Order: sequence, then structure tokens, then C-alpha cells
Amino acid sequence: MANAIDLHVGKRLRRRRRLLGLTQQQLAEAVGIRFQQIQKYECGANRISASRLFELSEALHVPVQYFYDGLGEDPAERQLDGELGPDVFSQKETMDLIRAYYRLGEGPRRRLLDLAKSLNGE
Repeated sequence: MANAIDLHVGKRLRRRRRLLGLTQQQLAEAVGIRFQQIQKYECGANRISASRLFELSEALHVPVQYFYDGLGEDPAERQLDGELGPDVFSQKETMDLIRAYYRLGEGPRRRLLDLAKSLNGE
């Protein structure tokens, strides 16, 4: 049975991998394991050791703390505070939008961000 912390870390792992556009196979090769192990980490079936978590953080270009961010926070409170819900980054549409945004140059990105903020009334 998966522990809540293992599930959280696995979700963060999947989120970051998808954000970078990596397959499970590509990430597995980067850290020298099989893709099935990445699958098990992402669903919380297997715990990630400290050394493996460090290797994954290096491969995904994030600090180790990234995997624990948001742990212990109440998702309902985050939504009340106007933050994104916990599953927004698991949606394909969100990931496609982020990838397209970062393919733009700096100027167009700034203008797109300003446009989005103006549509939201900020």
C-alpha cells in the first residue's frame, strides 16, 4: 500500500517529467534504471531512495525539495487562496500550453503573459 508521501513525491516526479516533455524511458536512461521503475515511482508503488531522488532531481533540473513542495498543504485551502489546484499540471492541455509558451521568444512571452493577465482582470 502506497504511503501518502510516496504518492505526493511520485506525482511531483510525473509532473516535472511531463513538463520537460520527457518519456519515462528517457528519464530512466538518464538515471540508469528501467522505465518500469519510473512507473512504480510515479504511482507510489515503490519508494525512492535518497540517492535516487538526488539523481532524479539532477536529471529533471530541480532541487530535491521540489518533490516535497506542497506536502502537508490542504488542496482546498490552496484553491481558496487563488492558487492552482493540485492536478492542473497533470492535464495535457496545461502541458501543451506551457511548452508552446516557452518555445516563444522573450518578447512574445511577455506580451502573451500581459494579455492573459488583462483577460483575467489583473
